[in-house]
Amino acid sequence: MKRFHVHLHVDDLAKNIGFYSRLFAQDPARVESDYAKWMLDDPPVNFAISTRGAAAGVDHFGIQAENAEELIALKSRAKSASLSLEDQGETSCCYSRSEKYWITDPQGVAWEHFHTLGAIPVYGASHHDALATDVAGACCSPSVSSAVKNHCCVPNTKSSTRCC
Repeated sequence: MKRFHVHLHVDDLAKNIGFYSRLFAQDPARVESDYAKWMLDDPPVNFAISTRGAAAGVDHFGIQAENAEELIALKSRAKSASLSLEDQGETSCCYSRSEKYWITDPQGVAWEHFHTLGAIPVYGASHHDALATDVAGACCSPSVSSAVKNHCCVPNTKSSTRCC
């Protein structure tokens, strides 16, 4: 079963954890100092919030595949729709190790298609260090400058990538 994914930037994590916990009638599945995630079953949604990024609001949407076969099928659909793909392969971001790629809709909204392979203890598994010293090693594409403060990049129609 695939799961819809939404990631929002918030200004006050604790306040938003309280709000969404009441809204969803359940506590987050994961809470970090800058991040929280709910894995909802009805409807099936991976809903994440973080204090990372620019302005508060929608960062990106996505579809979380349950297995590698579902991810391959999603990628095939994206290719058949002539969508430009930014394939990151296996990467670490948002406290998870995943196989992922990004597409951008006609409005410039980023969509992440991914299969989670496991949890990691930090948001970007030293991507901050990678950005400062070796941009190619980060989850961002090599075209992102080392001045970028955040670690998880998504494609953007106006430039090659936008960091969240």
